[in-house]
Amino acid sequence: MSTNVRTSRLLFGITAALLSGSFLVFSMPARTQTPETSRTRRVGEAATASPTPPPADPKQDPQDSDEVVRVETNLTSIFFTAADSSKRFINNLKKQDIRILEDGQPQEIFTFQQNLDLPLSIAILIDTSRSEERTLPDEKAAARAFVEAVMRPDKDEAAIVSFTGEVTLEQGFTGNLERVRRAIDRVEFVPPSGYIGGGVVVGGTPPISDTNQMLAGSTAIWDAVWASSNELMSISADHTRRTIILLTDGEDTSSQVKMHEAIERAQKADALIYAIGIGDSYQGGVDTGKLQKITEQTGGRAYFPHNESELRSAFAQIQRDLREQYLVAYSPQNKARDGSYRRIQIEIVEPELRKQKLKLNYRPGYFAKTAEPESPAKRRTYP
Repeated sequence: MSTNVRTSRLLFGITAALLSGSFLVFSMPARTQTPETSRTRRVGEAATASPTPPPADPKQDPQDSDEVVRVETNLTSIFFTAADSSKRFINNLKKQDIRILEDGQPQEIFTFQQNLDLPLSIAILIDTSRSEERTLPDEKAAARAFVEAVMRPDKDEAAIVSFTGEVTLEQGFTGNLERVRRAIDRVEFVPPSGYIGGGVVVGGTPPISDTNQMLAGSTAIWDAVWASSNELMSISADHTRRTIILLTDGEDTSSQVKMHEAIERAQKADALIYAIGIGDSYQGGVDTGKLQKITEQTGGRAYFPHNESELRSAFAQIQRDLREQYLVAYSPQNKARDGSYRRIQIEIVEPELRKQKLKLNYRPGYFAKTAEPESPAKRRTYP
């Protein structure tokens, strides 16, 4: 493969349809934008119409921490859920029932809250590549039912993202349920040039461009997660529970970033990732291992439904997971602002509860603050 072709494959942007009706392009790291076309409009035109905003005034925008709840303290805050062997949620834990360790060292717990009901910022990422052609209608129906059940007026917000080899922001964060519904309805299967159905592509149909043909026929899952974490979550409302719901078969074919880079970016954005592994068995099925890894490393869960009923059940489980969380906060003994990754372990210490072998689900670590953190994107105050 020539250098020019490889470079062309690595050029990437999100075309964002914001509430105002204007369009922005958010680039992937250390790459240059090119005027490739997108489903919404030409990226080159969007980039010209939307200049880079000036740096935020530090006096107006306080620096955010890399902790789960961004507040101007030295506390590290971690959300977790507890379930028994029958996957029933346990909602009566107390502070004295657990202990928390950071890099193996016990920490003093300052805050312990149960059934925390924070506002939600939910980004739903929908794979529209050819492996999802058969399942996409059911995915859209389940996603609509989910947002209708979970979104509360003037409290929660949602965004809709679709992706193949490129990523399109169908709807930026909004608390308007009807806008979210319309965005889900707009999501559609994107066939590559020469596609005749059933996963079959034939030659003889000239594509608009080699790059567009390549993008439509590929899947960039990790790019979608990275870009959503880096750009979309950075403008979500303050003090919300940030969540990415990823609907895909887990088969990435064209991302310019690696899976571990997408995981790290989601961790730094304090975003839980829930994956619903769904795909066409005729197209190779689902890569369960990768989806389990990206969810475990960010504190979410992976589900692998086999029919529409199980798909809706997975969304219902995610909804309950988000509503029945504990929050534990502590001041780390390690005060170094070195940007290092700190591993977290939460353990049950109450003897009777230990016998139940409860399953605790939480993000296994976080990145410490740095002495000179990056200037974050300006966040919205919702609504």
